[in-house]
Amino acid sequence: MKTKIIRIGNSQGVRIPKPLIEESGITEEIEMILRDNEIVLRSAETIRKNWEESFEKMAEQGDDVLLDQEEIEKSSDWDETEWTW
Repeated sequence: MKTKIIRIGNSQGVRIPKPLIEESGITEEIEMILRDNEIVLRSAETIRKNWEESFEKMAEQGDDVLLDQEEIEKSSDWDETEWTW
């Protein structure tokens, strides 16, 4: 499919036909990537998508604790020799 570049304010743009938008699953936000002299448009991935649900499941399973809690609570050599309490 060929299309023309159009002027949009001080920029330039391309109109994407509705069937292509619908088929691609693109909604409101996209990622634009320049790769090998091509411009690739794809649906923007939501950063931290479903994190809230994942954290809730972790809490339910008791899997939301620090793995190095003992190391954090232990004093270091520096604490013992250099620090004045």
